[in-house]
Amino acid sequence: METIQQDIHKESDSAWPKKVPHRDWHAFKVELKAAAKSLGIDDIGITSADPFLELKERLIRHRELGRESGFEEPDLDRRTNPALLFDRPQSIIAIAVAYPSKLADAPKSEPGARRGIFARASWGVDYHTALRERLARLEDWLRERVPEARVESMVDTGALSDRAVAERAGLGWSAKNCSIISPKLGSWIYLGEIITNLPLPPDTPIPDMCGSCTKCIDACPTGALVGPGQLDSNKCISFLTQTKVMLPDEYMRKIGNRLYGCDTCQIVCPANRGKNWTHHAELQPDPELAKPLLVPLLTIGNREFKEQFGSLSGSWRGKKPIQRNAVIALGNFREKSAVPSLIDVLLKDPRPVLRGTAAWSLGRIGGEEAAAALRQAAEQEADAEAAEAIARAMIVISASEEAPAENIRP
Repeated sequence: METIQQDIHKESDSAWPKKVPHRDWHAFKVELKAAAKSLGIDDIGITSADPFLELKERLIRHRELGRESGFEEPDLDRRTNPALLFDRPQSIIAIAVAYPSKLADAPKSEPGARRGIFARASWGVDYHTALRERLARLEDWLRERVPEARVESMVDTGALSDRAVAERAGLGWSAKNCSIISPKLGSWIYLGEIITNLPLPPDTPIPDMCGSCTKCIDACPTGALVGPGQLDSNKCISFLTQTKVMLPDEYMRKIGNRLYGCDTCQIVCPANRGKNWTHHAELQPDPELAKPLLVPLLTIGNREFKEQFGSLSGSWRGKKPIQRNAVIALGNFREKSAVPSLIDVLLKDPRPVLRGTAAWSLGRIGGEEAAAALRQAAEQEADAEAAEAIARAMIVISASEEAPAENIRP
């Protein structure tokens, strides 16, 4: 569990510092929310530190159906009971920070210079860093006014569900696409929270405002949204782009040119129409990082990758998933100029997943040069999974016909 500060007192009451003095906590909450803008926070909500019992039931069912991604905190009690993370919690302060949805001066992706794309949540500086800084300011603000305050902050990788906290704190409603939608900010928001011993009065949750709309469910490329608010993580493109394995053909076709994440269900959401947030300078994207050229990614070294992309949250899994996705994108573009680079991956890359994915991409592009390389690869490939991918690509290439690119994001 990743936290900003852990300040849990296990001692008895007699060993504690002075207990939190009585004060007008309603007035304190008003003052707290008024300070949000000066702290770089777009919205603040308060909820109790009671267990998230309904969430736990949903998570149990989610696990039984095999829909977890594997990135979650495995202990469902820790995910739903703040008292297991913080001694005698009284309240949870939830925050939202808005990020941009539109890329100004976006470079063109064109033949000979094809580009991939990172999801919007990874456009600016790593949001973990951005939110940690803001939560640290909020911690200081609380302690300046209440020296007895104890706090523990979490961003994304903490045990608690950020979305469940935000929903109960009234920051937004839990939408059919599993995002939190703020009535004023939409779903283009980062979430974080602080567990505290301060007895702050809770806010009222916002009622579901999705109504009968199913645009997100209908638009999901892989059918990962299996119902309102129900996500099969194993089908979700956002999850698939972060894996390091050889992906099935059906998913590689659906990935299009996405290098990290997927925004489809948020792009089509009516609640996000016209919403683009540009007031946080460090969250604004560098167009060349948000939409990088694909071919250079195939040979980028570890140091260069860290220097170029290390500031993005999308780099957290390292370069391998990004490189694999770049190979997939070139196949979906049917980019013939990339064939020599893909052949180098097929014949020389030490990673079987990359070799197998390059075979798939070459099969999609077609042509005699690609076919000859696949025949050579078939003779030397020692990895069973990569060899199978090469064999399938050889079958595809023998019957390939020209077809338009698929699932490419503009």
